[in-house]
Amino acid sequence: MAAKLKVQSFRANDLSESGGKQFEVGRDWCNKFFELNDSVNEYVIPLIFKPLSIVHKELEDKVIELKLSEVTGRGDRKAYANGERGNSQIKEFFIYDLHLTLNNLEDYFALYKTSLGEYYLYYVPKLLYNNFISLFKTSAPEVTVQKREISGDIKRVTSLQQIFYGAPGTGKSFEINRLTKDKEVIRTTFHPDSDYSTFVGAYKPTSIDVPVRDVTGKVIVENGEKVKESRIVYEFVEQAFLQAYTKAWLAYANKADGEKAKEQYLVIEEINRGNCAQIFGDLFQLLDRNGYGFSDYPITADKDMKKQLAKAFKGITIADAERINGYYEKDVVNKVLSGDILLLPDNLYIWATMNTSDQSLFPIDSAFKRRWDWKYIPISEGKENGVSLGWKIKVNGKLFDWWQFVKKVNDEINEQVKSEDKKLGYFFCKAQDGIVSAETFVSKVVFYLWNDVFKDKDVASIFSDGDEELTFSNFYDTDVSGKTIVKEDKVEVLLQNLGVEIVVEKTSTNDVEDDVEDDVEDDDEDDDENNESSEGRDYSKFSVNGVGLYGKNVLASECMKEFIKLNPNMSADDVLNTWKVLGTIVPHFVESKTEHDSRTDKSTRFTEILCNGSEIYVERNGYGANGAVDKLIEAVNQQNWGITLAKVEQ
Repeated sequence: MAAKLKVQSFRANDLSESGGKQFEVGRDWCNKFFELNDSVNEYVIPLIFKPLSIVHKELEDKVIELKLSEVTGRGDRKAYANGERGNSQIKEFFIYDLHLTLNNLEDYFALYKTSLGEYYLYYVPKLLYNNFISLFKTSAPEVTVQKREISGDIKRVTSLQQIFYGAPGTGKSFEINRLTKDKEVIRTTFHPDSDYSTFVGAYKPTSIDVPVRDVTGKVIVENGEKVKESRIVYEFVEQAFLQAYTKAWLAYANKADGEKAKEQYLVIEEINRGNCAQIFGDLFQLLDRNGYGFSDYPITADKDMKKQLAKAFKGITIADAERINGYYEKDVVNKVLSGDILLLPDNLYIWATMNTSDQSLFPIDSAFKRRWDWKYIPISEGKENGVSLGWKIKVNGKLFDWWQFVKKVNDEINEQVKSEDKKLGYFFCKAQDGIVSAETFVSKVVFYLWNDVFKDKDVASIFSDGDEELTFSNFYDTDVSGKTIVKEDKVEVLLQNLGVEIVVEKTSTNDVEDDVEDDVEDDDEDDDENNESSEGRDYSKFSVNGVGLYGKNVLASECMKEFIKLNPNMSADDVLNTWKVLGTIVPHFVESKTEHDSRTDKSTRFTEILCNGSEIYVERNGYGANGAVDKLIEAVNQQNWGITLAKVEQ
């Protein structure tokens, strides 16, 4: 049996969370690839997932059932996500395991039929497509690629209106920012004083400069210039909704024939902190979208808005007017451009965030909820390109693992309060260079726990200091100058009560140290090597791509971490081979685990970095000698890595 590979780009139905048909197996799939028997009504084909990235390593060899229905009149078969006709698992896998969205429509999936008759499933990002095809052409001579044909008349199933919800700090805004990167975005935030005019627009007093005239009406000129004065006038001022609405329709006017209109996003932060019924008003009716993404029920614009829209759309034409009018069987486009009606186009996305802990501020009625898709953002470890952010809490010079704290305190919240809404997400507060300071921890986290979560609850197991209760005021003191300071020993007591461990870093075969220091000890070692006096020591700090204040002895390891983040698909061997082009910056500069373990002259200080399941060792000694740190900066900056090293603080 000859091996075969079939590659196909995603279609909207493949990645939509709506139910029903979501994966069509065309006649070519049935007859040539799977070689299915038309007389068999149903097939269940096991697909074995093979990841191309370390990000999906935990899903390796997962079996996904592709359940196919009977042959249709066109000779194809369909996989259904739900209902009586079956429960094919492939849609769940794409969306919930691989976390693919409609922003991945330019990516591909591939099925490889081995010579033994097994089917391997691959997710192929657009950037890996060419390399992926080249790799398989040697082992699978029969390579078939089926690309999605884009048509303006394809039904839209995109999540045009979507609310991202979850506990505080789960990264809802971060997720929206990720999904809308390089998109046109207008952002607003709802609050208790928000209303229709602050969301849509209204006449407001504005200041303009006008020429000053004398009693005869002549413009006064001094030193060759007209004399002007400020005057208050009333003008219609567009707010977030009308700004996004106008830009979305103008994108239709500016697009080329055959292209899709540029997507426009309106992002509403904290949507339930405002009275949605009051803020949206009659715009509520526009939220009903048809299968093509346009509003089912246009609304009549008031006189002020009509005048503003007619001004904004003056002189433009919509190339797709005939198609859009066909959805309604009447001329709606001219009415949109004249400002007579409001109608949301299919390229206007309205996305929002909601903290579940704030649901009671302004309850959202069920009619409003039905017009949105809801995307739950669970509490999970913060990562960037699949690599853990590794935040730490710094207390009394010790470092505690932030993610371990989040998990343990959420267990306590679940035990004491029985509420998912009150739990903390990874991004509940911001870290500076990966460190949550004691001051930030107390002012943000402890304050929230004491006042909003455990208020009036028996939390002696957490807020206890020996036989005494650890009240919120116990976390603060004043120094000799009267300045308020955080009592870090009390923060340490709280962390110990929760069982949060001190983080240590392996720095040699016989020694361990705290994960992050000020690198003074490292500098001392270099200075001792060069017999420098304490007055001559170099305490300069350095940045990687403009971020961080790193000592010279950790600059190489921080640069390596950034390189791995930028190249998540590179193996450890490829990373090492790339870095060794820099030369021997210091002895034992970068090494594989095999190279490191085979040496008898072990380095006393190094950083161990994980890269796609393998260890890379980066030396931390010797950067104070013979200008090694300058040599490192010059060598890295000459590479085309997308990384810039710089000295930022003397």
